[in-house]
Amino acid sequence: MSIKCIVVDDHTLFRDGLRRVLESEPDIEVVGEASDAGGGLNLIREIRPDVVLMDIGMPGLSSFEAARLVDKNFPGTRLVFLTMYEDEEYLLQCLDVGAAGYILKDAPAPKLIGAVREVYQGRKYLSPQVLDKLVGIRAGARGSYGMARSSTLTPREREVIKMIAEGNSVKEIATVLGLSIKTVEAHKFNLMRKLNIHNKAQLVTYAIQRKIVKMPAGA
Repeated sequence: MSIKCIVVDDHTLFRDGLRRVLESEPDIEVVGEASDAGGGLNLIREIRPDVVLMDIGMPGLSSFEAARLVDKNFPGTRLVFLTMYEDEEYLLQCLDVGAAGYILKDAPAPKLIGAVREVYQGRKYLSPQVLDKLVGIRAGARGSYGMARSSTLTPREREVIKMIAEGNSVKEIATVLGLSIKTVEAHKFNLMRKLNIHNKAQLVTYAIQRKIVKMPAGA
């Protein structure tokens, strides 16, 4: 019985290459492709694949939100993130949303094939390059997990949180930073998950406490 896979990536050439690698194996079949997370979710609902290989950084719906929905609604489907980055923040979010694996795009083909088979069998797979990072993060962050994550905002995330705290709308932020509205919404979603913040008031409080924005006069 073949392992049914879906490939979700916004680069056509990468999808084509990945399909060829996967289908070179007699026990793996690529049953669908999508160019963004939203399209991937539609395919998952329709096909119910065994394994989904999804790029992290795509326009539109956040890949992390898509993974969370897959984990919640499709228990028979195992999602594996593909990325170029050995980024501990991405890795932590990957595990938070219930993904089954985290693979670097430059991994050799045998490693990728092995990862697909591992997660199909119910286990998790992490690229060896990021496994050591996970051990260090878990050791250092035990008991203060949220604080460890909140201390490592990227420059872009600091820009977005500052502008939100200053009262700018998502559309205004997109215009000023030269980003799409969906990209800003994805940054906002990831920020709130990373910082364990659930509303704008908490976000403003965080930004003031961390001196990302100045305390309003008279406050």
